[in-house]
Amino acid sequence: MASIGSAQVKDPRKKRQVGRQHQSSVILLGIGLIFFGGISSRLAYLQIDQREENQLKAKRNHTQVVPKPPIRGNIYDRNGKVLATTKLTHAAYIWSKAQQQEDWSEIRSLLATILQVSAADIQKRVEEAGVDYPSLIPLAPNLSSSQVTALEEYRPQLKWVETEVNRIRYYPRNELAAHIIGYTGELDSQELKQKAEDGYRLGDVVGKMGVEKAYEENLRGEWGGLNLEVDGAGKVIRILGEDPPTAGKDLYLTLDLDLQAAAESVLGKRKGSIVALNPHDGSVLAMASYPRFDPNIFSKPISSQAWQKLQAEGNPFLNRALRGFPPASTFKVVTAAAGMESGKFPPNQTLKTFPYLEIGGIRFREWNKKGFGRLGYEGALAWSSNTFFGQIGRGLGGKNLSKWANNFGFGKPTGLDIAGETEGLIADDAWKRKTFKQGWTTGDTINMSIGQGFVLATPLQVGVMLSAIANDGHKITPRFLKIDPQFVVKPTSLNLKPTTLKTLKQGLRSVVRWGTGNKLNVPGLPPAAGKSGTAEAPPGKPHTWFMAYAPYEKSEIVVVAFAEHSGGGGSSVAAPMVQKVLGAYFKHKELRKPKPKPKQLQSQPQLKQYPNKLINNQLIN
Repeated sequence: MASIGSAQVKDPRKKRQVGRQHQSSVILLGIGLIFFGGISSRLAYLQIDQREENQLKAKRNHTQVVPKPPIRGNIYDRNGKVLATTKLTHAAYIWSKAQQQEDWSEIRSLLATILQVSAADIQKRVEEAGVDYPSLIPLAPNLSSSQVTALEEYRPQLKWVETEVNRIRYYPRNELAAHIIGYTGELDSQELKQKAEDGYRLGDVVGKMGVEKAYEENLRGEWGGLNLEVDGAGKVIRILGEDPPTAGKDLYLTLDLDLQAAAESVLGKRKGSIVALNPHDGSVLAMASYPRFDPNIFSKPISSQAWQKLQAEGNPFLNRALRGFPPASTFKVVTAAAGMESGKFPPNQTLKTFPYLEIGGIRFREWNKKGFGRLGYEGALAWSSNTFFGQIGRGLGGKNLSKWANNFGFGKPTGLDIAGETEGLIADDAWKRKTFKQGWTTGDTINMSIGQGFVLATPLQVGVMLSAIANDGHKITPRFLKIDPQFVVKPTSLNLKPTTLKTLKQGLRSVVRWGTGNKLNVPGLPPAAGKSGTAEAPPGKPHTWFMAYAPYEKSEIVVVAFAEHSGGGGSSVAAPMVQKVLGAYFKHKELRKPKPKPKQLQSQPQLKQYPNKLINNQLIN
């Protein structure tokens, strides 16, 4: 035992060496455990916590989604006639990785030649999409047959280009009702940024005007997609499934296509507008404006030459039914109503008329330059006397007149369900001081009382005003969308006295019976009531107006015709237009009446029947 113990004591260096080896092993083991523990933790994190994300990334490496756009909803008139629909055509697309190819400049130049677009436009399109864009980049939505053929012929050079069936918006009536229907166009870069959160993508079309724009959310529908399995080179292996797109909703408008065609034909190439309304529920039956345009032109890129030609006759996208013009003598209905409702000028009021009214050295002349003698409201409306209504306006004052103009809907949008309405203008002292640094004068009131000076109204506003007389005192909200009657905005009562309404109606009827609107006294038209207007519009020729409703006893339709700088008078220029539109309405109404069923022949008396009998194998009665 001693030898052993002494041996251990005698060799201390060996003991220390063994201790150090043991310590190193422990340290290495600890480092290994930490290293492998980290790897295990990372693997556990990737396999458990990041499992779904990694599976999604792996799936993306071998799957691809080809988006499928929805079919846009159709637009119909009130009788189910198609106004806007979808047409199949061919479109050109390009893969985003094409811009990384060595021969990209050659691909781009060849495409520009075939598609008849600039190489710069193609470059801009692919740059906006980016190299990692997950789908095909649209280049041209509406290819001609020759372009499709050319793309196929140059397939070897254009292996990154695809030709696919595409759906484009199609307007079978061309220019007819273009200002109402509007048009669609591809989203620009700014619009795409604004609408990206709503699911819009590069190449999407969107409503740009009219009903197409107002009801974009209803018409658009929802995208779907085709799920494809692809290999590493992007080649399609098989179809994994499909999420079908959801078509947009069809819309039915209050528009009567036959009446719209008649209104546009009557207006012809005369700058102006014609509006036809149902005076009881606000349905817009027709709204014509000239110049106009064909919305189909936006189905493909427009050349600068075509655009200049389109603009040659003035702005064709301006809907003159929604723009303000001096309403002239049509405004005298407001002045008459204000006079009677104030109590200062009751329904039985008569006034002497003059060659002119002189205020502050300015003469406000009668249109016939001599006056009409003494008149009441009926005669003043029938002959459209300026000095009669000038005296009413002077007695009321500008504030009272402006109040009643606002009550009838002037000076503010009507609430129409498409964009583009202007407010018009009903000025007052504050407006004039802000605009001209001058106060309101009696002359300004007299001017307003006859629809001149600081007053502007749209043809639609004039139609809303006349509707309030035709429907016994209610202001309507016009609309284009045909909806369930229970959801129609109810007209607002103007609280007009019965005597006021009766006097106004009698006056407007006399305009047609023996006054300035006697051109409406034609066979085939029921009795009508209306008012003419001729507005001074320097430096050009006067504007002309005529408005009417019919039948007089039980109104069905209000028509307003406006001709911009037409010259002549409302009774000679605009009244014949209204007469023709009314004629078309009542003619079509008669044609649409259900035809009576043919009378059935009087049944013959029943003969007495006897049972059949067999005698000698013969059947006898």
